[in-house]
Amino acid sequence: MVWHIKSKGRGDEIMISNYISQCAQLAMLLEVSASPKPGNIDRDHDFEDTTYEHFLASAVGVYPIFEKASKTDRGLGKFIAEATKESTKWQSGGNTHFGAFLLLIPLIMAAGCSKSYEEIGENANRIIRKTTSEDAIEFYRAFENVKVRVKDVDGLDVYDESSLERIERENLTFYDIIKISSEYDTISKELISGFEKSFEYAKVIADKAKTMSLNDAIVYTYLRILSRNPDYFIEIKFGKKKAKEVSMKALELIESWDIEKIRDFDEHLIEWGVNPGSTADLIVSSLFLAFLGGLRP
Repeated sequence: MVWHIKSKGRGDEIMISNYISQCAQLAMLLEVSASPKPGNIDRDHDFEDTTYEHFLASAVGVYPIFEKASKTDRGLGKFIAEATKESTKWQSGGNTHFGAFLLLIPLIMAAGCSKSYEEIGENANRIIRKTTSEDAIEFYRAFENVKVRVKDVDGLDVYDESSLERIERENLTFYDIIKISSEYDTISKELISGFEKSFEYAKVIADKAKTMSLNDAIVYTYLRILSRNPDYFIEIKFGKKKAKEVSMKALELIESWDIEKIRDFDEHLIEWGVNPGSTADLIVSSLFLAFLGGLRP
């Protein structure tokens, strides 16, 4: 892979940075384009206030942030905040990729300082564990750019200025914050686990793409993730029971693999307002790793 040839030459560093950023951008574009992806925006349907085009614009707009992030192993919180800000500059649909940024940016940073694919998870884990209180503050500032429904982390309301004072006073790091929320939040759990699920499902996508179209491989993996991991965003909005019901239906659809039934389920979730956002975020990080691993559409 291109980034394996990393050397001290300025030209190679630029090429590697571009390559990593392009893989991340392509992951975002193909995730939102995959259809039918039950309950989420795709190329066939929009939400009332957020559209397919908003996702495309966000994916294009954040490229410079990805490129900067790929050149350092520090400043995770700043890059998350910058990505959310840049995303909203390019589209008017509100939050499109907040969870995806949380997963992608540490992986991008890790890829930039890794000499092999196998090192990425270890380096991402190191980057997250070595974050500072400044990273935590920048992370909280990111919520000012996008309105995301989340649970308070141990009384640290992301929309309360006093939370920033407490973070600074107690020297709480980004890692400290997500470690607390990892008890119930899928994305936070992924961040402290060394991206176990992202690597696992990157392999699933790559393997399935050998026997079916990449679109169908993405849809299959999406349903597989949803069947095994009740979606956090569904749980917040509708409760654990509904999240488990959706997961059970996803398992049924994997076993039958009937595209028309998947489309019907998609329409039902859209009608009910059930949006498995965390599952889509995991698809983005998994696709990114699959592309770094050599997968091509």
